[in-house]
Amino acid sequence: MKKITQIICIILTVTSMSAQQEKGIIGYSNWLDNWTEFKPHKTEHGDPNQILAGNISVNTKLLKRNVYVLQGNVYVTNNAVLTIEPGTLIIGDFETKGTLVVTKGAQIIADGQETDPIVFTSNRSMKKAGDWGGVVILGDAPINKFGNIGSYNLDLDPSLTTYGGDNAASNSGILRYVRIEFAGKKVKGSDTFNGLTIAGVGNKTILENIMVSYSGGDSFAFYGGDVNATKFVSYKSINDDYKFTQGIQCRLYNSLAVRSSYLSSNKDGSRCMEVKSYEKKNETDFTKNQTFVTASNITMLNDSDNIKADIQSGLVKEAVYVAENAFLEMKRSVISGFSPAVLLDSKTEVNDANLKKIKIQEMFFNMCNGNIFTEYNTNNDDLEHWYGNSLFFNVSAQSDNKETFVDIFNAKKPDFRLQLGKITASSGNR
Repeated sequence: MKKITQIICIILTVTSMSAQQEKGIIGYSNWLDNWTEFKPHKTEHGDPNQILAGNISVNTKLLKRNVYVLQGNVYVTNNAVLTIEPGTLIIGDFETKGTLVVTKGAQIIADGQETDPIVFTSNRSMKKAGDWGGVVILGDAPINKFGNIGSYNLDLDPSLTTYGGDNAASNSGILRYVRIEFAGKKVKGSDTFNGLTIAGVGNKTILENIMVSYSGGDSFAFYGGDVNATKFVSYKSINDDYKFTQGIQCRLYNSLAVRSSYLSSNKDGSRCMEVKSYEKKNETDFTKNQTFVTASNITMLNDSDNIKADIQSGLVKEAVYVAENAFLEMKRSVISGFSPAVLLDSKTEVNDANLKKIKIQEMFFNMCNGNIFTEYNTNNDDLEHWYGNSLFFNVSAQSDNKETFVDIFNAKKPDFRLQLGKITASSGNR
């Protein structure tokens, strides 16, 4: 399968440093080859010949030779294991809001291959964000709500959608080389589903090489738990690309978010990355772990033909939002084309104690309308002084994406490396 968009490592050499610093997604080979799809609207799929509906309460295997339609809310229950062969196609039904829920104690083994990924997509001829529900995985790892139990309701069965517990090392299965397209349907009178919801999931669960495209909600939403996430791709989500809350302990590595000034929502609360410790303070047990995200080698890019004009017209907002009481360690990453790059909650007092919770270092800020600010405050001298310290090795530039990066949307096989000769990068924030 040919790829219009093939993105690999972004490498920046900072002249003030003695060694080359790799920033953004990295790899000796293009790990986006073969399994990703950046134009899913144009992909043709076969007609379904099997129906998935109701509860899956015994061990079940989905076969590549079939095409499955996901009708209504489908639950994997009773500690059953749902195994999906590489190359299997599962189509979410628009009319019934097809949604797959792996309940606490059950497992999903969706272990695709680079050349044969597992695909969840829409059954509409004209596919759009929010056509169907999404994939929900619920586990028994700790969350920070009172009682250590949460419920992911929306319009799901509340008796089957609890999550949280005491087992940080629990195992909800495998998602590897999986694509989820056009999910995130809006629930009347409620919220939207997400492409992939991971709630109370433990660190024995394998989450690698997962792409969520055109989600009507968040691409990836993490509610508590303890997870490792590697080689994730969020492409043109309507809401957040990566949402972290309820005390999640997450290590996100070598991952990508591509937003669109016109498709991605520009309303408050829609970002590449949102890091919160809770959604409702009165439901939060502050004796438990608060949200702690370690994010390294991340690329957050705004796809725009004229990013300066889009920022000026208000179409573009911050890339990263960090709320009070949350911890974020971000390093060796690229943020290109946002306003600003990072925004701290207005409730976060700028002092040594809080800034030590929010570590931002070895970053490359490009084409951003400001680097790090506090919400509702246009004066960021204190943050510039802190994060601009040469010890953090943060750099910034104002090079157009088309000059800075190989054109990832029109070229047949770009390698998406930083064009070093076209960047003037200075040490410290400017």
